[in-house]
Amino acid sequence: MFKVVKTDGMLQTEAEQMAQFDGLAVNFVEATCLTEEALIAACADADAVLALREPFTEKVMQAMPKCKIISRFGVGLDSIDVPATTAAGIRVANVPDSNFDEVSTHALAMLLALLRRLPQYDAAVRAGRWDALGGGVGIRRPSHMTLGLVGFGRIGRDFARKAQAVGFQLQAFDPHMPAKVFQEAGVKQVSFEQLLVSSDVLSLHVPLIDSTANLIDADALGQMRAGSYIINVSRGGLIDERALAAALASGHIAGAGIDTLASEPPQADNPLLKQANLLLSPHAAHYSQQSYAEVRTKAFASVAAMLRGEEPLYPVN
Repeated sequence: MFKVVKTDGMLQTEAEQMAQFDGLAVNFVEATCLTEEALIAACADADAVLALREPFTEKVMQAMPKCKIISRFGVGLDSIDVPATTAAGIRVANVPDSNFDEVSTHALAMLLALLRRLPQYDAAVRAGRWDALGGGVGIRRPSHMTLGLVGFGRIGRDFARKAQAVGFQLQAFDPHMPAKVFQEAGVKQVSFEQLLVSSDVLSLHVPLIDSTANLIDADALGQMRAGSYIINVSRGGLIDERALAAALASGHIAGAGIDTLASEPPQADNPLLKQANLLLSPHAAHYSQQSYAEVRTKAFASVAAMLRGEEPLYPVN
C-alpha cells in the first residue's frame, strides 16, 4: 500500500484525478501543511507527495525517507528546495504546460484594459461622467507602442504571438534562449538594459530565483520610459513593491497590471493598494476550467507513474 499525501489543502480532488491511481493500492491523504512541522507530521511515512505552495526544505526532505516523488501543481519551484530533494533521492515533477495559454491571455487582457483605460472609464460612467476624450487623454494605438518581454519561454512566446496580432512591436530579453528562437518568433532580441529604456510596456515572464528577486527595483523603474506600463503574471518577488508604488504615485509608471504579490493576500498596509492606476487580480492568471483540471490530473499522473516504476510526466531532477 502506497501512502500519497496531498498537502495544499486548497485544490479539489475529483474522480478524474483519482482515476490516475487505478490498479495501484493507494492510501490517499489530504492535509493542509503550511509549515515545515506540518509537512513532517503529515509526510514522514509518505511514498509520494502532491504539493502546491508548501515549504519543502532540506529539513523536510530529511524527514521523508520513503518518499519517491514530490509532484507540484503548476510550473514554479520556488517553494521546493530541488537540490536538497535531489540529494535525498526524491524526484521532483511539475506541470509546465497546463496553463500557458491562460497566463498569456491574462497578461494581454490586463495590458489592454490598462491601455484602453477600462477601469477608469467604468468608474466614471457609474459616477455619472460621460467623457470619452477627457478620460482617454494619452491613449495610443498598440502599433505605436513597443512591448518588452523579460523572459522568452513558453508563456513569453505565447504572449508575444497574441500581442503581435493586436499590433504591438515586440522585443525581448532572455539570456537562456538562443537567437534562433527570437528570430523564428519575429521578436527583436535585446539586452536587459535596452529593454528597460526602449519599451513602452514591460511584461515579466521569469521564475523567482536569487538572480531575479527584486529584478524591477527603484533603479530599473527609473530607467524605464516616463508613462510606461508594467505587467507581472509571474511571481510577486520580481518587483520591489514599494518602489513600484512610488513610481505609480509619481506618474512615472502610468499603470501596472499585477497578478502576483510578494505576500499573498496582500497586507492592508501594502502601498500598492492605494494606487488608482494599478490593476490587480488574485494570482488568477493560470485559471480556467480546463487548466484547473489539467494541472491536477497531470500532477496525479506523475505520482502514479513513479509508483508504477515509470518516469513522471515532467521530471525536474
